[in-house]
Amino acid sequence: MSDKVISARAAIDLVKPGDTLAIHGAGGGNVEPDLLIKALAEAFAETGRPRDLTVLHVSGIGDWKDSGLNQLTGDGLIRRDIGGHYGMSPKLATLILDNRIEAYCWPQGVMSQWLREVAAGRPGLVTHIGLKTFIDPRVEGGRLNSRTTEDLIEVVTLAGREWLFYRAFPLNVCFVRGTTADEKGNITLEQEPAFLEVLPMAMATRNSGGIVICQVKRLVQAGTLPPKMVKIPHTMVDYIVVHPEQWQSVAGEYNPAFSGEVKIPVSSLPPMPLDERKVIARRAALELVGLPKAVLNMGVGMPDGVALVAAEEGIADRITPTIEQGITGGIPAPGVLFGMSSNPEAVLDQGYQFDFYDGGGLDLAFLGMAEADQRGNVNVSKFQGRMPGVGGFVNISQGAKAVAFCGTFTAGGLEVAVGDGRLSITKEGRFKKFVPQVAQITFSGDLAAERGQRVQFITERAVLVIAKDGLLLTEIAPGVDLEKDVLSQMAFRPKIAPDLARMDARIFRADRMGLARAA
Repeated sequence: MSDKVISARAAIDLVKPGDTLAIHGAGGGNVEPDLLIKALAEAFAETGRPRDLTVLHVSGIGDWKDSGLNQLTGDGLIRRDIGGHYGMSPKLATLILDNRIEAYCWPQGVMSQWLREVAAGRPGLVTHIGLKTFIDPRVEGGRLNSRTTEDLIEVVTLAGREWLFYRAFPLNVCFVRGTTADEKGNITLEQEPAFLEVLPMAMATRNSGGIVICQVKRLVQAGTLPPKMVKIPHTMVDYIVVHPEQWQSVAGEYNPAFSGEVKIPVSSLPPMPLDERKVIARRAALELVGLPKAVLNMGVGMPDGVALVAAEEGIADRITPTIEQGITGGIPAPGVLFGMSSNPEAVLDQGYQFDFYDGGGLDLAFLGMAEADQRGNVNVSKFQGRMPGVGGFVNISQGAKAVAFCGTFTAGGLEVAVGDGRLSITKEGRFKKFVPQVAQITFSGDLAAERGQRVQFITERAVLVIAKDGLLLTEIAPGVDLEKDVLSQMAFRPKIAPDLARMDARIFRADRMGLARAA
């Protein structure tokens, strides 16, 4: 037995009070060191140690309920949290909203790239991502509550441009995960859905003088792993915790289509029901006509219906979906498994995927929206007592050549009737989503206007765009009354296009739209 192999509880004993602990993983159990997280929660509950930790996590880790970071809520366990997303870990988000711990939200891509800077001994990450959003220190500095006061981000000027500088700091311990370890500590990830930032997190911790602890499913003899399969070399791994019951995701022990071992047939995918979600997805899918070979990102929630419509319309093979977790091609998984894909064509380190996004590699991104205001600002990070955070939203929305924000026009009990080429509102939502000023700026409409970025807001009843002086209403659904169903349901009055159009009636019919013929 390798002298690197230890128990989960012994691994937790290596974490000292006040340490900065980096935890790998993403939502739905994606490459999550679940046994180590559970052992940390249990050790603290039993002994009160370790305490006052600074916890860093690039993605949201959890299942919307009890797993992942939802377990790390013991009073005094965490002093400060720096994370990219909290939607999967609402119990941790509650600690932050209740002002019980310090907390910062950084863009997911920034955090994955930042780890490489720490690994290389550089002073931090310089990037344009986050400018003019709540991440910008001139706005909120990424701070999530009044308890959080220290500035971790600076505005700097280089080559005549403004940038954000995310300051580096050392990592004392990290929990990472793989599928297989050999006796020396070489790690492979052959059954995992993604690589995420497993290598730079291990490297950053090791080069900070910290301890790298890797959870794996199985241990094999040294020298038996194919060298090109090794994702973390033994030089960067201090300890191994073997967890034979390690599941690939919260949905099951192993899905070979997520790891790329097999490809599942997609021709039998059931069509979406004709409701407001499909209406929005169909209108968004019209943007794909005339964009052959487009490279896309489709966010979780309402936007992930675009991929289903593309498959139903027979144009899925003419586009390339990507997701920020490093996956190109395939069928992005919805809901709690977002971040995994069936039938992926390529799997990259997450940081490299964000390099591609930040530099303008996306032709079009479909993203969600919680609220938008008259300047075209969008909020998805903190609203109505919820705090999902940003995930990859800031990188994707600021880097894409064009963005379509997809969501219902109102929220909270909205009911619609769709058919015969028309839409009618049978019960209006309680909450207006188009507000005078968003509660938090996750996307800057002003910056988009400065850059000339094409930005649309696609809803079930109307389409708006960012114009020179704010939002411009360009389309409304057939069957919808402009004043009653659109303008009166907005907390401000947008400009109205002189050639205001009716949304394509095909969107509101049961038959397919025929996009394969038009594309």
